[in-house]
Amino acid sequence: MLANQAKTVHTSVLAQALIAVFVCGHGLSPCRAQVSPHLEAEELCVTNGHIRKLPDGRFSIATPSSRATVRYHTVGATELQFRYLGPTSLSKPLASGALRRQIGLKLRAQDTCNLVYVMWRLEPEQGLAVSVKRNPGLSTHDRCGAHGYNAFTSPRKTRLPPVIVGEQHNLRAELTGSLLKVFTDGMLAWSGDLGVEVLQIEGPVGIRTDNAQLEFVLDAGTPVALSPAPHCAHNVED
Repeated sequence: MLANQAKTVHTSVLAQALIAVFVCGHGLSPCRAQVSPHLEAEELCVTNGHIRKLPDGRFSIATPSSRATVRYHTVGATELQFRYLGPTSLSKPLASGALRRQIGLKLRAQDTCNLVYVMWRLEPEQGLAVSVKRNPGLSTHDRCGAHGYNAFTSPRKTRLPPVIVGEQHNLRAELTGSLLKVFTDGMLAWSGDLGVEVLQIEGPVGIRTDNAQLEFVLDAGTPVALSPAPHCAHNVED
């Protein structure tokens, strides 16, 4: 039954194949992909903000915050190709009170209380921030809020490419077991072990933005016939 449901949900993805053209780099660079804009609007569960599909297949965000996950489980790398268009017209502080402009990936997004974040911070400072949000037994924002974050650092000190308004960049994450590798514009920028707790989290991938206007394409990986993704519900506090 679940296999039949998954087959139905994934039809448009599999039919379009999410074609990528790979250009192999050297050294620490993986084979980079030009992400194919074939993820359909109905395949995204937008829980916060507004994400608009553009005629050319890309998505557009102009709200102070946005959160979304793919409506099915996937395997393989998750890749985000984005163009930063500057600050949003209105700004919204994070739950911590900090005002930051950033874009990033949600991995193993079981719910808003249990997931992995890989964030590319744009302003006021630029850098990568990797964290696991873990709140066992809790699944809604009103229960967990901004609690349960565990920030991770990497011994690798990589200077990120500067993000300039109008330029295109690429963020790729590969999470295998508890081992995470993050690539920015094709170069390995972060690697480390997220610990055994992350093995207890299971869910789809997605995107998060804060106070940044942008256009993007998301390659969520290869769909798999696992249990259905979490229920999709909009929550302005997510």
